[in-house]
Amino acid sequence: MTLEETIQRIKPLNQEIMKGAAKRWDSIAKPLHSLGKMEDLIIQIAGITENLSVDIEKKALVAMCADNGVVEEGVTQTGQEVTAIVADNFQAGISTVCLMCQKYGVDVHPVDVGMVTDTTVRTDHKVAYGTKNMTKGPAMTREEAIKAIEAGIHMAEELHEKGYKLLATGEMGIGNTTTSSAVASVLLRQPVESMTGRGAGLSSEGLVRKIHAIEKAIEVNHPDPEDPLDVLAKVGGFDIAGMAGVFLGGAALRMPVLMDGFISCVSALIAAKICPGALDYMIASHVSKEPAAHLILKSLGKTAVLHADMCLGEGTGAITLVPFLDLGAMLYNKLSTFDDIQVEQYQELK
Repeated sequence: MTLEETIQRIKPLNQEIMKGAAKRWDSIAKPLHSLGKMEDLIIQIAGITENLSVDIEKKALVAMCADNGVVEEGVTQTGQEVTAIVADNFQAGISTVCLMCQKYGVDVHPVDVGMVTDTTVRTDHKVAYGTKNMTKGPAMTREEAIKAIEAGIHMAEELHEKGYKLLATGEMGIGNTTTSSAVASVLLRQPVESMTGRGAGLSSEGLVRKIHAIEKAIEVNHPDPEDPLDVLAKVGGFDIAGMAGVFLGGAALRMPVLMDGFISCVSALIAAKICPGALDYMIASHVSKEPAAHLILKSLGKTAVLHADMCLGEGTGAITLVPFLDLGAMLYNKLSTFDDIQVEQYQELK
């Protein structure tokens, strides 16, 4: 699907199915609403999939890997070689999130959407060898931004065809908290300082450089906050674009997509600005330690389940939510009802 075709396919959730799922939860032999957000998320997934029986057994993490030209400005603690190393670790199944995925039965699909070097990771969706330095001009062209989004859409299509029921978003790209802060600052019309954190361990001096680089990039490029593609192209990254495509593709294909931390949430923000209907297909996993995370989730109207001060990236926060969802689906599908045990059902009291 193209970006335009994807947007046209995104429809509202099935409210009748969601009412049926809520009724199913209420019929289960337990106090009403006693599983809290677990119930809410299973109802959402039922509405997404248009199926009263919730099946999320086959799960995949899509890890978008890309490099960012802005690292030239000294905004990171490590160099771009680390992007390639971690991407290879994704492919070998030995990165942090890969071990988590092995524990919870999630398949990892790394994608090179724009690294500066070729690695063992698939390159069929590669847009370019890294973005340009956004402090000197646009990070990418508008056409490249769309192509990177469509890489994510194509991954969602591929995995849907293979029978996957739930997608999670992850990333790897040295410098991507800088690009994410820039995008969030523009789209939410917030001061750069309030949207920028230390990323992967910057010093105070490094944080100042990072803030100045973002401010310069915004000043040089004048991204239009009313045009998410313009913002993405001028101060974003290929990995951010790729994940935005996964959110949009998942919505078009009626698949729930898990948000990870700060960078993934910025991708969700872009996707929602492009097509607001995609929001209903997103599930917030955790609140990142990055300072802008709360603001982005609030702007999206999303409430995360986990508050654990995580900020590793890769999709680790999203995968941490997986056992919570698996438990919810299992209980929803298998628990006895009040009728089954011949006990009078709880009533909603006013």
